[in-house]
Amino acid sequence: MDTPEGPPPERLRMLPSRLANHAAMTANRIVDRALAQAGVRRYHYALLAALEEYGPASQAALGRRIGIDRSDMVATVNELAERHVVERAPDPEDRRRNIVTITAEGRSLLTDLDRLIAAAQDEFLAPLPAADRRHLIDLLTRLAEHRD
Repeated sequence: MDTPEGPPPERLRMLPSRLANHAAMTANRIVDRALAQAGVRRYHYALLAALEEYGPASQAALGRRIGIDRSDMVATVNELAERHVVERAPDPEDRRRNIVTITAEGRSLLTDLDRLIAAAQDEFLAPLPAADRRHLIDLLTRLAEHRD
């Protein structure tokens, strides 16, 4: 976290929020670089993971579940549909709504992406032994769940 000018002031170096933000930016860069190997972004991975775990869903429900804005969701589904990893069809109960389903190709891609994500997590957590990794995940989960 040092710059060419030296370290930031002590009161900044020890702020948990600043440290968490710095770690998150580093993790995001590592994950983005890993997913780029397969030509996808984090939104693509999140959408495929949600479809695989929870099954077909409307675009709106998927967007809410994984935290993607409605306009970004449309673009994300379009991109994945062009790659034939998801299918979009009108909802038989409400023709104004689309239902998105993962395809066999999507499941195969998701398996590949899981491997890339696992390697990215290992790269990010490389300085930590296994017990510290588990402890960090527990602490981050508790912080995230406390605010949700």
